[in-house]
Amino acid sequence: MEARKYYFVILFLISSLHLFAQRKEVEVIYIGDSITAGAGVGDAAKSPPAIASDYLQKLGIDTVKFSNQGHSGFTTVDFLPQGEAFKQVEQAANTYAGQPGLLIFSIMLGTNDSAMKGPNGAPVAPGSYFTNLKVIIDRLLNDYPGCRIIVQYPLWYSPNTYNGSQYLQEGLNRLQSYYPLIKQLVKSYAKTNNGQVFAGDTTPFSYFKTNYLTSFQAENGHQGVFYLHPNEAGAKALGTFWAKSIYKQVIKY
Repeated sequence: MEARKYYFVILFLISSLHLFAQRKEVEVIYIGDSITAGAGVGDAAKSPPAIASDYLQKLGIDTVKFSNQGHSGFTTVDFLPQGEAFKQVEQAANTYAGQPGLLIFSIMLGTNDSAMKGPNGAPVAPGSYFTNLKVIIDRLLNDYPGCRIIVQYPLWYSPNTYNGSQYLQEGLNRLQSYYPLIKQLVKSYAKTNNGQVFAGDTTPFSYFKTNYLTSFQAENGHQGVFYLHPNEAGAKALGTFWAKSIYKQVIKY
């Protein structure tokens, strides 16, 4: 009986040390489109992933390594496992696999999926969006069993958004239809991968809708000035939102 007691004490100490190591170092792979890439911000150090990773350190993580896998115009279709974009994600993740830190995938896709036409696969119907995300997440969980994944909600954009691709009000409505699907998808993993898949914060949508004049770039389009990409102030706000979600939902879980 005494030996059994000490056995469980040792297991608890090993588990505690492992969790401590995770909190000392994390590696984050940010998957997304031009917003994740930091389009128009100019300096990569001011992109949302860079801001988020820096802020995670301010929250108490000693070492934060990250890879920005944002690609302009990309959809969930582009990130399906058979595509080149997913291979690049895996290459980035493989540089961290086996290291003592906690490997995290932060995914924000949906803006280009919601477009009326232009990006690959658009418009991506809600059911297909759900399926695509699930295929991507399933593959990541299979390839990196100890990883954690957070699905960040896509941002508001102005309903007159029309550049090389056509978004408009129809696209914005479609984007908002993805929100309950993200929640549903994350909930579905509670039974099969409890504690591994999380949903981000919905606050950024309303934040950018309210503060678009100061947080988005004003861009000229086919239907006048539109707002789609965060400026430096917006990228800083978005990165901070992401960091807080990652820390609260994923690291402190």
